[in-house]
Amino acid sequence: MIAPTPPGAFDWLHASHARRRAAGLERTLRPRAADVQLIDLAGNDYLGLARHPEVTSAAAEAAARWGAGATGSRLVTGSTGLHARLEVELAEFCGFQSALVFSSGYTANLAAVTALTAAPGALIVSDAHNHASLIDGCRLSRARVEIAAHADPSAFAKALDTARHEPAPAAAPALAVTDAVFSVDGDAAPLTPLAELCRARPHTGLLIDDAHGLGVLGEGGRGTAHAFGLAGAPGLVATVTLSKSLGSQGGAVLGPAAVIRELTSAARTFVFDTALAPPAAAAALAALRLLRREPGRPARVRDHARALYEALSAAGLGPVRRPEAAVVSVPAPTPDAAVAWAAACRRAGLSVGCFRPPSVPDGIPRLRLTARADLSPTELAGAVKVITSTAPH
Repeated sequence: MIAPTPPGAFDWLHASHARRRAAGLERTLRPRAADVQLIDLAGNDYLGLARHPEVTSAAAEAAARWGAGATGSRLVTGSTGLHARLEVELAEFCGFQSALVFSSGYTANLAAVTALTAAPGALIVSDAHNHASLIDGCRLSRARVEIAAHADPSAFAKALDTARHEPAPAAAPALAVTDAVFSVDGDAAPLTPLAELCRARPHTGLLIDDAHGLGVLGEGGRGTAHAFGLAGAPGLVATVTLSKSLGSQGGAVLGPAAVIRELTSAARTFVFDTALAPPAAAAALAALRLLRREPGRPARVRDHARALYEALSAAGLGPVRRPEAAVVSVPAPTPDAAVAWAAACRRAGLSVGCFRPPSVPDGIPRLRLTARADLSPTELAGAVKVITSTAPH
């Protein structure tokens, strides 16, 4: 008698896939063509610099000089003069004492959250709508984690005060963690009261993820902390990505020199990860210098986001949240409706983001539109026409 074949190790994935597909939550990859002729309201190239000749030329020159890859971690062979120069100029531009460049914004967030809460008895209070990279940092930390209601300073204060009554070392650190601009709806965190409540409590720092604020908010695009008058505050650390407004790839942590020194030695995603490739570092540095020379680009991003919001609201779509940076969020009735809507837009020549659970913290599917500095009035009007004419009924 032939023994039956035992169940395979991954057979359970078929049922998981079927459930996801039935719920309208299946994801598929669609390679992007290099010469696609679509109006792009899906990507995060807010300043329109990813294809700028100065940025691409800098990347090509760096590849020819340093090679395509970093060849090792930052502490072995991965640091170049490009990385060091980028850190100096990024910190200076954003108004912070020091900076440390990582291979991605995701690894920068993992590093900041875990390394800054590594002391015994540490506490993290995290906004309920934070990005997945901050959430994963909380999960990987050994700290106690409390979730605060979205954008609610009183909830942060209550969580900090209540949790601190638990037995813990007297000098145990606490860290309030929030997106500066939330990636799904584009709303800004209430940074002023959050900074005040952290400053009023001993050993309490504030960590903000400014992926969607750098290049869009603050004087000349210097970021959300700068816009709120908080840049360089001793209790504030900011993370940024180089893959959105700067049109490249990578991430960085900005903050006091003591923070950067600690991350250099203790952050696992810095110590053990291959460094950002030199061409990406060179591209980000070129984009940063271009932004210094053309400080009007961020205002154009905000103007275009506001124009999209006003036109779509006037057309009866919504409720559309008023944008505080570059992101405009338009709700859809169901996940399947959001997918169909995005597909219809694409057929009509418009690329839009389609966000569904688990990417949306409130569970509401939506189209996510991203304004860019280089959109023309004709493109903006055309985008609005496509979105409204293809909207689900």
